[in-house]
Amino acid sequence: MKYLLSLALAFALVGCATLSQLSVYTVSSTELEQVLDGQISQLQKQTSLAGIPLTLDVEDMTVSIGPDGRDVVHLGAIATARVSAFGLNYPAKVSLALEGTPYYDSEKKAIFVRSLSLLDSTIDAGGFKGNLAPVSGELMQLINGFLATNPVYRLDATNKAISLLSTVPLQLTVEQGQLALRPKQ
Repeated sequence: MKYLLSLALAFALVGCATLSQLSVYTVSSTELEQVLDGQISQLQKQTSLAGIPLTLDVEDMTVSIGPDGRDVVHLGAIATARVSAFGLNYPAKVSLALEGTPYYDSEKKAIFVRSLSLLDSTIDAGGFKGNLAPVSGELMQLINGFLATNPVYRLDATNKAISLLSTVPLQLTVEQGQLALRPKQ
């Protein structure tokens, strides 16, 4: 009897160890792009940049997870900024390259990107091509504010496997091309 109990306990331990290794939930760059494409309309709003009213329409967003083996998410955005001044509307094409740190919020069961930094910014407006450095601080505040309250990915609580996995403390790791959520060990 003692032998059977020991054998059952050994199988249970091996099963739990195998289960914890298999319980990994991954999110790819493509999945993040799809979620962000769906949220782009929320970022299309009227704001003020350097005291000048403008409407920002984000047209395309690209995502790269873990570029060069680093623990960051790289975001690329192409937008049209429409500046309204003196009763006229001036459109400008804006291209941004940003990167930030992914973070898993266990209460919201969502992944956010925090601490964004601006890698590159260009503007093409009426024959002028240049850098957005003079207004990049205000632009970064706008984007950081948006991403602080809007996750880049939310776990599907209706999926029973994901719901069960999210009941344990999870650790977020950045891998080449994907984010992985694993039970903390």
